Amino acid sequence: MSTWKVMGGVNSSPDYVKTVGIGEYPSGRITSTVHQGGIVSIYCTPAISTLFLGGWFADVVGRINGVFVGATLALVGGALQAASQSSDFILVARVLTGLGTGALVGIVPVYVAEVSKADHRGKFLGYVFIANYLGISVAYWLDFGLQFIDNGLSPLRWRFLLGFQCVPAIVLLIGIKLLPDSPRYLVSAGRHSEALEVLQHIRGESAEAVNTEMVEMVESSKGATRTSPASVLTVLLGRSTNELHRHLGRRAWLCIWLQIMASWSGITAVTTYSPILLAQAGYSATTQAGLAGGINTIGIAGTVISANLVDPFGRRKSFMVGSLSLAIINAVTGGLFQASIANPSKATSIAPAAVFMLFLFNLAYASTWGTLAFLIPTEIFPSEMRAQGNAFGITGWAIGVGMTVLINPLLFSTLQNKSYFLFAALNFAWIPIIYFFYPETSGRSLESITHLFDRGFFNNEMEAAFADAMDYSPRDPSEKDSKGGKGTMRHLE
Repeated sequence: MSTWKVMGGVNSSPDYVKTVGIGEYPSGRITSTVHQGGIVSIYCTPAISTLFLGGWFADVVGRINGVFVGATLALVGGALQAASQSSDFILVARVLTGLGTGALVGIVPVYVAEVSKADHRGKFLGYVFIANYLGISVAYWLDFGLQFIDNGLSPLRWRFLLGFQCVPAIVLLIGIKLLPDSPRYLVSAGRHSEALEVLQHIRGESAEAVNTEMVEMVESSKGATRTSPASVLTVLLGRSTNELHRHLGRRAWLCIWLQIMASWSGITAVTTYSPILLAQAGYSATTQAGLAGGINTIGIAGTVISANLVDPFGRRKSFMVGSLSLAIINAVTGGLFQASIANPSKATSIAPAAVFMLFLFNLAYASTWGTLAFLIPTEIFPSEMRAQGNAFGITGWAIGVGMTVLINPLLFSTLQNKSYFLFAALNFAWIPIIYFFYPETSGRSLESITHLFDRGFFNNEMEAAFADAMDYSPRDPSEKDSKGGKGTMRHLE
């Protein structure tokens, strides 16, 4: 996912600007913002197609094999990006990178969700995003160091940055085959004995607890049929896999819009274009690169917060608190930048406060939306189509990111710092949407979550449907019953 964020540092390299023909050399000034945004966003288009093909592939041949293919494509794409000789060259390379990225971001979160226990699922996915932000931070700090070579004019500044993406891809290719496949995938494939063996190894619990979870998986897979790439349209139109798993179309649209909302929080503007935003604050090129690295490094702290709070605090509360925080931060940031433009003599004194808000924004986003928007799609689809179902969420991410990184240059050139007020308004708008239409999945098994969609469109209706399928009345899903459990689905009794 960090490939588009790496472009924030690449865009600031004068040699890159010259090579792909988007601006002037040696100043590095961008003269074609549409061309610049197009190069950044183009990899989102193939990512969408690979999401569904890769998701279907992972549902058929397994999560591990799907990740292996995705890592291979990412490796080839990264190497070609580093060797780019022209605009056309890097466009093709980023298409290949998009294919690999689409497969990886569609499958890896699903694998993590499927091997995790219900009360730790959010935490373990949070660990994945700690690694993601670590990769982003490494990219920015590499750019910070590389700009000192030949006063930042060296081709190595951007070629090494793009080529470094190959390192984690190589590590993934070497290590992924050492991991067992998801027990839920194995059950959906009819390989029950293998699934039980894997479950026993990864749980390390009593035989009774493991057998209970295994029974839930088997019961949930009964009557399921394999999907195909063509089933995407039938799902969007609301056709379900079987009577147990209803309203798949509504689940898909919830995932798509969730990621689009996340993209329009302002995160792509803060991350990809942070060097440009810092330049507007009056900082030198060297200070810009250092601060941009710091802004993204703070995301690591945010994912640590998310990993430890998202399960006990709940998904819905985290979303709404995150939206409120991001709205306030955007509004304050816009006001600070506007004040520095209106009073140039005070720009130097205002700049530190504006930069602090950028740091705070990334911290708030990483601790809420940055992880949660990728978690929900891995939880609400049945096992036989979970990887392909997760693709709907990542499609929303690709649409949202592709749209915003393309529009951001035009947005900031037209509205300038008033763009922050637009992001603030959007974040306020997300709060009632989350409250009324999105369910709580925290602490609930992947098999039981499907009952939230038995009937109704609003959250209170979903909770009532879930309660009807369980042994207890509606309550805060983060609360355990007197025996420490989350209830038992009636259809298993």
